[in-house]
Formats: sequence, structure tokens, C-alpha cells
Amino acid sequence: MKNLYDVQQLLEKYGVLVHVGKRIWDIELMALELDNINHSRLIDKHDYLIAKMILRREHEHEERKEKEKHRS
Repeated sequence: MKNLYDVQQLLEKYGVLVHVGKRIWDIELMALELDNINHSRLIDKHDYLIAKMILRREHEHEERKEKEKHRS
């Protein structure tokens, strides 16, 4: 797993499809769904941690974009 698309594909394996409409909201919902899958002990710990890191990175990227947008 290397990017957000890979995390989406992972979640689809568990029947989770996320599309709220705003990318940052999608990322937040994906993180919640991933946590639920992890709490159910359905996902490998390594895959869970890699996916969480990707989601965190993408979320931080979206936050930076929002801040830059508001500065303009």
C-alpha cells in the first residue's frame, strides 16, 4: 500500500465504500471504518498500521491545502 487509492481498495475488500463528497471527510470516514475493522480483528496489524499512516499523511496534506486556500 502506497496511497489513498490503495487504502480504498483495502476497505472495499471488507465491503466498505466511502464517498462523502469532500476529500478530507472521505479520509476521516475511512479512518473510522478502518478502526472498526481493526477492532473486529479482521485485518492484519501491519496492513492496519500502514493504512493509518497513509490516511494521516493524506489528511495532513488536505489540511495544508485548506490553510493555503484561506490565506489567499
